[in-house]
Amino acid sequence: MSAADVVIVGAGAAGLSLAHRLSAAGTPARPAPSVLLIEPPPGPLRPPRRTWCFWEAGTGAYDAAVSASWPCLRTIDRHGVSVRRHIGPMRYKMIRSDDFEALVGRDLTARANVRRAEATVEDIVTLPDGTAQVRAADADGARLQVRAHWVFDSRPPRALPPARTHLLQHFKGWFVRTERPAFDPGVVDLMDFRTPQPARGLSFGYVLPTSRHTALVEYTEFGPAPLSQDAYDAALDHYTRRVLGLGPVRVLGSEGGVIPMTDARFARQSAPSVFRIGVAGGATRPATGYTFAAVQRQADAIAGLLRAGRRPVPPPAHSVRARAMDAVLLRALATGRVDGADFFHRLFTRVPPPRLLRFLDGRTRLHEDLAIGLRTPVLPMLRTAAELPWLPRRPHTRTHPGVRR
Repeated sequence: MSAADVVIVGAGAAGLSLAHRLSAAGTPARPAPSVLLIEPPPGPLRPPRRTWCFWEAGTGAYDAAVSASWPCLRTIDRHGVSVRRHIGPMRYKMIRSDDFEALVGRDLTARANVRRAEATVEDIVTLPDGTAQVRAADADGARLQVRAHWVFDSRPPRALPPARTHLLQHFKGWFVRTERPAFDPGVVDLMDFRTPQPARGLSFGYVLPTSRHTALVEYTEFGPAPLSQDAYDAALDHYTRRVLGLGPVRVLGSEGGVIPMTDARFARQSAPSVFRIGVAGGATRPATGYTFAAVQRQADAIAGLLRAGRRPVPPPAHSVRARAMDAVLLRALATGRVDGADFFHRLFTRVPPPRLLRFLDGRTRLHEDLAIGLRTPVLPMLRTAAELPWLPRRPHTRTHPGVRR
């Protein structure tokens, strides 16, 4: 049986980000920990290629992997009224998972304290001394057993924790090329509500232009269940041809996913020395689906704790107040008390961009949250907030992990 200070299970955004931080987390007094990063062999357990988006000011740690960035965001209501907001000094950035993996992989290869293995983790057992044993098998069936002081597990949970509200953010996108110049490379259409609205929840288009002729165009719904692939393709065809009027397009590729939108309480610790990170540890913002920025904050905090010789319990990805506000919004959307398309368009129209981005990151102060709350449908939101404490948390029968943002 081999040994490591840290074992990281899964090499998605959370696992790679944490390995990257830990590989450079040493000091002369406390060397960087030895790290084993275990990812499944090629096959169904590996996550599909994805696009992650986030916003930050200035130069970021992963700018070399950023495929595009934008200074402006736009929302469009169902009647075609658009609101364009400059978000400086922030920029909205897009990273493709392949580019991120290549960038981080080059750094990890150059650092002697990190090893990588392709194997399927079968179980994680707590040993009598409080350490953990990770048991896995590679593609040929060869056994791998590793003893670690700390294990960070980013695998999606088999089932979601009980919650009062269960919605799904489900989507499909096409990478398209148009024959004529059709996109503004300086603006992201964050939410375009000119899509047919479903009976429950809401839908919108999402356009990330990478040139005048190319973009990632997505159709997204917040609702109780995903669509069939044929239904997504029909929605995208309608959106690109009839709403955007792109004319002839060539589809260069596609991506899709389903993200739980829930007020479930995700446990960040599953055993004395085993912790959950990423989506599994509650990094996804319940009301928006954004995850990448929270994963980076989580990785920074864990690396700092290990560097200081402290117990590396991942901190909550979002504050108690942010999760409480998300719970109210999700319930209001699920019950139909608020019109989702109108709610989000009004939010982007009436809240100054710097404050709104801080709010979406969970970094606003109480008085700012109250000011934002006054720009929402106050009575339906108050009614929903009053009923939440009395609602039981119920299990969800299916999990649909997948992170876009």
